[in-house]
Amino acid sequence: MVGGSSSPLPFRGRLAIQENTMKDTDIKRLLYTHLLCIFSIILSVFIPSLFLENFSILETHLTWLCICSGFVTAVNLVLYLVVKPNTSSKRSSLSHKVTRFLKCCIYFLMSCFSFHVIFVLYGAPLIELALETFLFAVILSAFTTVPCLCLLGPNLKAWLRVFSRNGVTSIWENSLQITTISSFVGAWLGALPIPLDWERPWQVWPISCTLGATFGYVAGLVISPLWIYWNRKQLTYKNN
Repeated sequence: MVGGSSSPLPFRGRLAIQENTMKDTDIKRLLYTHLLCIFSIILSVFIPSLFLENFSILETHLTWLCICSGFVTAVNLVLYLVVKPNTSSKRSSLSHKVTRFLKCCIYFLMSCFSFHVIFVLYGAPLIELALETFLFAVILSAFTTVPCLCLLGPNLKAWLRVFSRNGVTSIWENSLQITTISSFVGAWLGALPIPLDWERPWQVWPISCTLGATFGYVAGLVISPLWIYWNRKQLTYKNN
């Protein structure tokens, strides 16, 4: 060998560089995906106002809840079908895909009814404002359950693994943890002003809770790529 030539990198060094490159690529894809999710919420505020008279988040809150839930769900489905963060080498049959889709629908409905019951147990009106409570459950499910179904499928074991202490196996699952927790925290913080004697329009159940969940979800979408990028060198996954 010539004295001035450099020896090739050892195998571990090349593997570390390859892993860092893959992480940076996944973080970029994650960031673009989250920006589109945020854009879907912005669209749910401005697009209906072009077609519906007197449309606003406060005055027509139930309508906005339905529209925002639909926008977020649709964008999540399209993005995860395009990005495919969990690409499987196995090809599934049409019947398997249909069964999986039906299971996802059942899980989503179960999530909505479960959240509704939890809200009632925590003090929401049992009969009065039942529609408002259920639509709050729907939008919270769109922020939390739908991304879980898109990424993990109707697999409770995978859900328990991801939300355990050290169960994540990818950047996408790390992000799922952050966005889900931030949505719940936002919904909980949104309930704090309701009993206060401020007599503000947004204190009517469940407006402050849905706004809190929405802000929490958006905050999670912003924070998770930044947190993952900042800690990317310390993050290790079993699949890597």
